[in-house]
Amino acid sequence: MSSPLLLQVGSLARRSVVRTLRQPVNVVPSFLFPLILLAVNVGGLGAAERLPGFPTDSYLDFALAFTFMQGALFATTSAGTDLARDIQTGFLDRLALTPMRNAALLAGQLAGIVVLALVQATLYLTVGILAGVRPESGLPGLFVVVLLAVLIALAFGAVGAFLALRTGSGEAVQAMFPLLFVFLFLSSMNLPRNLIEIDWFRTVATINPVSYLIEGIRSLIVTGWDAQALALGFGIALGLGLLALTAASLALRGRIARA
Repeated sequence: MSSPLLLQVGSLARRSVVRTLRQPVNVVPSFLFPLILLAVNVGGLGAAERLPGFPTDSYLDFALAFTFMQGALFATTSAGTDLARDIQTGFLDRLALTPMRNAALLAGQLAGIVVLALVQATLYLTVGILAGVRPESGLPGLFVVVLLAVLIALAFGAVGAFLALRTGSGEAVQAMFPLLFVFLFLSSMNLPRNLIEIDWFRTVATINPVSYLIEGIRSLIVTGWDAQALALGFGIALGLGLLALTAASLALRGRIARA
């Protein structure tokens, strides 16, 4: 990467990080809502830990992975609405008149998501450990949890960037949040797939890629070093991220060409 490109990425990344952290309406819900829903789920579904074949004797350990996924959904909305705002205010059009490269623009815009995801993951793990979670993968596993959580958030953030570039509307990006949330609930977030008794629900959860993202994080907490779960989790996160970044790059190229 050339020095000018590094400078471009650095400038936009600093702007993205500062803008993200200066918007409590985006930051606070992404911290609090996943933890609130975690407490509700543990209180309401804790009896599931007594089911034969349940992978752990603590439902809190099982449910903690959900918080990282919900945080990633907030990343989609945050990245998308910020970029849509730049489009609506004409900031992107002004950038198109400069030597700014498309790669620098996308990388800089997503930098705020990476920082937010790092803080989210650290907070969720800290709360979980204080509440009694003891990850089976030990201290090294905690770093892998954070890495996978950041990668998932980055992939979802790229999806948000694509939606913003494709529609140019923050409202359109926010309208996608309920749909993405449906994918979360139609996954293995509440029960292992082998314990879901409703056939159609188990089938949907099995073909739903979100299940494998959750199970990748969960394996580090509940099982230890599960190579298959981690390969699926990292593979799907990387695949989704590359696909979304490619789509966002094409959408950005078309929008700048029109500008």
